[in-house]
Amino acid sequence: MAKVLNNVNLDRLAKTIATAKNDKSALRKKIGLHGMWILDESAGYQFRTEMSYETGKQTIEIDSPSFLGGNGNRPGPMAYCVTGMASCFVSTFASVAAVQGVKLEKLEVEAECIVNFSKTLDVADEPIVEGIKIRLIVESEANEATLRKILEMAEERCPAIYTMSHLIPVITEIERNK
Repeated sequence: MAKVLNNVNLDRLAKTIATAKNDKSALRKKIGLHGMWILDESAGYQFRTEMSYETGKQTIEIDSPSFLGGNGNRPGPMAYCVTGMASCFVSTFASVAAVQGVKLEKLEVEAECIVNFSKTLDVADEPIVEGIKIRLIVESEANEATLRKILEMAEERCPAIYTMSHLIPVITEIERNK
């Protein structure tokens, strides 16, 4: 039976790490999507994509809030950004805790960011995101120092936190269909 702690399969994780020690390229994963802006206003939302994962696919529909010209019928793009960021961080924390042998009794996350749409709407040249706050609610028999160390390790290792705290090259292109 697989060793699992905090809903993290430690056997799979150990196998991944062992493979990567011989071939670091095994840890480079491309994550992408193809989406479509919905031009038909009767759809009730503005964007759709089909996201693939190991065992299937899921359709995601996104709609801007009404103050940005959408209908507010689906979560907006920034809601998905916050969800992705929070879920990435909490999963990194759970994994680090598991690898450190720390059992979690409860792990919840609250995340928020203040988005200023002034620049987006060409009203003022102000920072678009004013800050991001992630709060973990943790129950564990581990002491405070151990949990703080796991938090620091999660901050250092989380792909979402890294993306937000480091300058990442962004390439935008346009392809014209004729």
